[in-house]
Amino acid sequence: MEHKKTYNARQLKSKNGTLLIEGPISGDMLASLDFHEGLVAFRPAKQQQEALVEIADLPEGRIIIAREEDQVVGYVTFLYPDPLERWSQGGLDNLIELGAIEVAPDFRGAGVGKALLDVSMMDDAMEDYIIITTEYYWHWDLKGTGLNVWEYRKVMEKMMSSGGLVWYATDDPEITSHPANCLMVRIGKRVSPDSIQKFDNIRFINRFMY
Repeated sequence: MEHKKTYNARQLKSKNGTLLIEGPISGDMLASLDFHEGLVAFRPAKQQQEALVEIADLPEGRIIIAREEDQVVGYVTFLYPDPLERWSQGGLDNLIELGAIEVAPDFRGAGVGKALLDVSMMDDAMEDYIIITTEYYWHWDLKGTGLNVWEYRKVMEKMMSSGGLVWYATDDPEITSHPANCLMVRIGKRVSPDSIQKFDNIRFINRFMY
């Protein structure tokens, strides 16, 4: 399918000043910005920035950022699932994954995550996609937030719902390995019944094995 990307932006007031939420942005633009040193949930900040630059330039890759002047303080990524994961096994070229969402600790509590998802869904092209996110408790910043797994799960569900993602059942072994893990999904308005059926078949690969 053709991957259209339409830039959108909005401002968000925070205790640290006004942030610009914008995207999808290009790899060149992202490379020209500073990356907040607190964005280390997945890898050191500089390495994470380099990884995001690569994602931004993929045909389907989308990076939405929150920035204070020239410093990135939060981001969300959308791209095809890892080829080794079950979500890429159905041959769906209209299934993309919300792969990561992160906000620097100094900027949390201001609705930055919700704003990132809000701007992401402003693009009408998102109605052509099945968007998934897989939430695993071992990726959550329980120590930094002081929340337990269930409190954090509630926060994540609320934030994802602001982008239209809702809980979906699955028999994926990694997700079912802990009751706090979950699959959340947004099915665009223009996604065909055939694509939805293929997605359902991926969600429950083991349904006929019992």
